[in-house]
Amino acid sequence: MKKYAMFFAAAALLSTAALAQHSDKERKEDAARHRAMATAHENAAKCLESAKSEDMCLKELQVACKGLAIGKYCGMKHAH
Repeated sequence: MKKYAMFFAAAALLSTAALAQHSDKERKEDAARHRAMATAHENAAKCLESAKSEDMCLKELQVACKGLAIGKYCGMKHAH
């Protein structure tokens, strides 16, 4: 009986993994989204190196990332 339970558990995991596969179009969209987030973060880094305030740089980052990533830090949060 345990063999059948393990078989069905393995089958369920494999079917779940198959559902997680992305199409070529989705992979290209994900890559483009990551490039856009990287650009937004590069611009935020340049902003922080300039004379602008941290608050202003964060606001610019939030605008650039709207709709790209989850959360107000464009998919990235770090400690200070």
